[in-house]
Amino acid sequence: MAFDSIFKADLFQGQTVMVTGGGSGIGRCTAHELAALGAQVILVGRKPDKLQNVAAEIAEDGGLAHWQACDIRDEEAVKALVGQVLNDHGAIHGLVNNAGGQYPSPLAAINQKGFETVLRTNLVGGFLMAREVFNQSMSKHGGAIVNMLADMWGGMPGMGHSGAARSGMDNFTKTAAFEWGYAGVRVNAVAPGWIASSGMDTYEGAFKAVIPTLREHVPLKRIGTESEVSAAIVFLLSPAAAFISGSTLRIDGAASLGSRAWPLHKAQAPSEPFNGFHRAYLPDVLKAGQ
Repeated sequence: MAFDSIFKADLFQGQTVMVTGGGSGIGRCTAHELAALGAQVILVGRKPDKLQNVAAEIAEDGGLAHWQACDIRDEEAVKALVGQVLNDHGAIHGLVNNAGGQYPSPLAAINQKGFETVLRTNLVGGFLMAREVFNQSMSKHGGAIVNMLADMWGGMPGMGHSGAARSGMDNFTKTAAFEWGYAGVRVNAVAPGWIASSGMDTYEGAFKAVIPTLREHVPLKRIGTESEVSAAIVFLLSPAAAFISGSTLRIDGAASLGSRAWPLHKAQAPSEPFNGFHRAYLPDVLKAGQ
């Protein structure tokens, strides 16, 4: 089997695309789709074993992927990483700033170290990656960057550190799009809502118990798939989005809209998910009752 993308098979032929957080979840899915569309994918993350596994999967499927372990929060490490990729693989045409992480906690219980750690991972690291890819490569030949946000439009209760970082990344996306447009560089972002991804299995306690009920709070009455996020990222990297820059695409089934004053109806006509990822699997926390 192969990734069942809606895009043409040679869309990124001859291009090099870096994917941070490529060892799992949405990053893994996006890397598979880009490789299936002809891209040479550079997987970036902190855990070599995860990156190696995904690179092996892509090779088994007939694609081309390399990996580089890096802590994107380390400025000198990021500079060296981008330089090494350029030396080994040539110009960088695309960057998917997907890496991130957070933990559930009310604001009153988050200490300074925890708050700063999440901001460094979800905001500072993405800035460093984008800056170095621009300075060392894209400023000379153009390119496309897609940043990762989240549904933080009404605040992010229970994950205020991540909400602050994602909101900052939304503003950074707009600023970078304006400042770097002269070089033919487009910068956009995606903001997924609740997506059935491996990250769901990292949560414990009360937050874990809530996850299976999330679909009831989505107007489309379901949780999204990794493939639905990946397809949006691929579109924003593609020539079809050549005049789109500084935009954030919400992928949340309209969950970020409306208010409690307008109650959601019970599901009638089903919203059929798109799942083109042949190696996708349902998180354990969602398997109950399936």
